[in-house]
Amino acid sequence: MPIIKLDAIDSTNSYLRRLIHETEVSDYTIVQAKKQTYGRGQMGTVWNSEEGKNLMFSVFKDLSMHIVEFPFYISMAISLAVFKAFKTLNIPDLHIKWPNDILSADKKICGILIENVIKNKLDYTIIGVGVNVNQTNFEHLPKASSLKNITGIHYDLDEILHLILKYTKEYSSLLEHEKYDFVKNEYENNLFRKNKPSTFRDADGNLFSGFVKGVTKYGKLQVILEDEIVKKYDLKEITLMY
Repeated sequence: MPIIKLDAIDSTNSYLRRLIHETEVSDYTIVQAKKQTYGRGQMGTVWNSEEGKNLMFSVFKDLSMHIVEFPFYISMAISLAVFKAFKTLNIPDLHIKWPNDILSADKKICGILIENVIKNKLDYTIIGVGVNVNQTNFEHLPKASSLKNITGIHYDLDEILHLILKYTKEYSSLLEHEKYDFVKNEYENNLFRKNKPSTFRDADGNLFSGFVKGVTKYGKLQVILEDEIVKKYDLKEITLMY
């Protein structure tokens, strides 16, 4: 399991993508950085992090030998891998906020960016993970926290990296053995605000109420609206408010 450690880089996902184009990259190659100058999140957001205090890495996962019909199962599996690692560390009140943020109570402690590459079929994926570990100040980010803020413990970044990788391999194996229902059920069981009255914002900025029911195999969020109507929303169509 090659690990490339960098002091600073624009983005570990971008670095890994460039590396793939330049040379042959083995399965589970990891790029880890102390600092990202342009860390990226979902929907073009920027991931900001204090240098050396948090865990920022990307993983190359070869999928050429496997058939993954619905790419969102990769997102669910990786979310569960990080979730399980945090469970092992006894982080309390964990949830997965659709599509793949990890929360403790209602505070975001981890973001995941998955970039799939398709060549006739799904060929490989680049998994970017950013974990707030030992940073304690999140000015202007009221919904962010860290493992240290939550538990008071100062963590070894490499230990957390290897723990996440352990469970990434475990959940990847489940997909390889086509245990899709198991992965989906576990993901849905740990969804933030599931079956609770929640507020949502649509693409036009309008607020409405509903209940998170689950997700489709395509990754759309299922929301129960008035009169028990279930509507499916894509990532660009809806935001789950806290």
